[in-house]
Amino acid sequence: MATRIFVNLPVKDLNRSIAFFTKLGFTFNPQFTDDKATCMIVSDTIFVMLLVHERFKDFTRKAISDATQTTEVLLCLDTDSREKVNAIIAKAVEAGGTLYAEPMDYGWMYSHSFSDLDGHQWEIIYMDPEGMPQ
Repeated sequence: MATRIFVNLPVKDLNRSIAFFTKLGFTFNPQFTDDKATCMIVSDTIFVMLLVHERFKDFTRKAISDATQTTEVLLCLDTDSREKVNAIIAKAVEAGGTLYAEPMDYGWMYSHSFSDLDGHQWEIIYMDPEGMPQ
């Protein structure tokens, strides 16, 4: 079984989306970048393909949902501390994203979320495996 994941997301303005995610610290693979798409590197095994609507439509016969109005997917990334969760959320808001909800603190798990420029919901979490309920 493959160990990599490629998430494909439609975006209205590719350059604006690249600028937004660059401010959050993400990088992009130039081999898979042109005027219609880019490959955002999340980790060695996780990639997000940002595709303008015209290019995204090449992969589906269905209508593209408006993520500002409906939920198509929840994207969740983990990090290594509560402070890093808050730092990423702050960067997202500073870059033009919007807070999606108040932080949730379960003691052993802490999460916060934002919506990107196209309305896709991103959750950033920290989980303390030592504190996880048994």
